[in-house]
Amino acid sequence: MATDPGLERVQRWMQACILEQGTTEEAILSDGAQAQIPAEAARAVVLPSKTLSALERLSVYRDMYLPRIEEALAIDYPALKHFLGGEEFMRLVKRYVDVYPSRSYTLNRLGDHLPEFVATVGDLPRKEFCVDLARLEYALTTVFDAIETPPLTPNGVCAVPGDAWETARLKPIEAFRLLAFDYPVSRYVGAVDEENRFPRVAAKKSWVVAYRRDYQVHRMDLLEPAYELLSALASGGTMGEAIMAVPSRKWRPAVKQSQLFEWFRDWMAEGLFQAVELVDARASAAS
Repeated sequence: MATDPGLERVQRWMQACILEQGTTEEAILSDGAQAQIPAEAARAVVLPSKTLSALERLSVYRDMYLPRIEEALAIDYPALKHFLGGEEFMRLVKRYVDVYPSRSYTLNRLGDHLPEFVATVGDLPRKEFCVDLARLEYALTTVFDAIETPPLTPNGVCAVPGDAWETARLKPIEAFRLLAFDYPVSRYVGAVDEENRFPRVAAKKSWVVAYRRDYQVHRMDLLEPAYELLSALASGGTMGEAIMAVPSRKWRPAVKQSQLFEWFRDWMAEGLFQAVELVDARASAAS
């Protein structure tokens, strides 16, 4: 080449060639590629090897793009891939990256828009179930990547005066997501992980908290009243407000006060909260 286009322009040209549909020859001639390096000059960017022409060498990267994208998305959405099957999942991936192409040096957050995209795909098998499944698996990825915050310790709990709990507020850890679904998707994820048998794929309300403890991602299935109580706590309600809200619901006869405190005890044991904040500012306990 008469002039060196520079590394940044070569990288943008390479990206344009990889993302362009059609043949490799058509990719070099595309507007996106020629905006970086003209076609007549581009042929000198990639040199031939002993066994491959320049176009064939470029084709290696183009041919590997979708499989690599599919591999990255399958890591974050293994249950969705399992449910759809390999061919249908790849078809979904192709359509997804047309709308949300990779624009980062890392594929770590490539699948952030997949749940909302799945909701727009009209011909996807059991679309409503797939949307719920994608929502749960996306939540698990965000929990995995969330900032590590130490959970509230037993000493931190004991430091709160007994008469202060009614007006206390609990602060969840950063790696915490609370979700409600129309389908039993947590059990489906568990079946893919060989934790339990596959559930019947039929509409059935379910509630889940996803969280990370000791650098391991966990899911906990919840009953509806437990979900309501945990939601009230996580959204900033005081202990008194959250507990008082539960008995007023339609399922009051099925929930005893002792059950509420058992849930609270289990959530503390699982490390779902990082601090107790006292509304009256008399004290504050944290691990």
